[in-house]
Amino acid sequence: RGSAPILFKDQEDAELRGARLPDKPVIVTFDDGYANNYEEAFPILRSLGAKANIFLVYDTIDRHNSWHDPKTEPWVRMLTWEQCFELRDSGLVEFGSHTMGHRHLPSIPLEEARWEIAESKKRLEEKLGVPMRAFAYPYGAGAYVPAVRQAVRDAGYRYDYGIRQGISPWPWDPEKHGPLKRLFIRGDDNRFDFHLNVTRGKA
Repeated sequence: RGSAPILFKDQEDAELRGARLPDKPVIVTFDDGYANNYEEAFPILRSLGAKANIFLVYDTIDRHNSWHDPKTEPWVRMLTWEQCFELRDSGLVEFGSHTMGHRHLPSIPLEEARWEIAESKKRLEEKLGVPMRAFAYPYGAGAYVPAVRQAVRDAGYRYDYGIRQGISPWPWDPEKHGPLKRLFIRGDDNRFDFHLNVTRGKA
């Protein structure tokens, strides 16, 4: 009750510039950039005046989730650039990077991983005209691989997000605490599950 969704920018303003955060701040994130982020989630955000953050896979915008094998998983439509622009201009949505092509970073040569990480930041910033402060590891893979995580830091991201369940401490120390943890909210969670997640980091 009373949780206040914030953007990566709000997180950075509090950390670096001493801006005051609302009571019970939470960072709502969506991975990949599916079209339903615009079609289903955005109307809800707008009606509530709530903020959220979306990690985009650059090469799949205007296309489909090409990292899925269509023999076993149907392709799903992704956000279009026009939808991204509208989300950006709403003031309710901020974007982060989720690489160029959603590759499993520890399984590819390190130089390719570095390119996936840095090039997506560069191209998203050029296209959207806003900074990419945050990065999320596809599949959560590489978050605890020192060379991969260093590539994220070297690319200039302020925040990196894994997929380990839990609540990250604040103030957050990237070296001491590791990648920021997240809470996976299931479709069948009830309000009590949600309460346990946001207060204890586990339902």
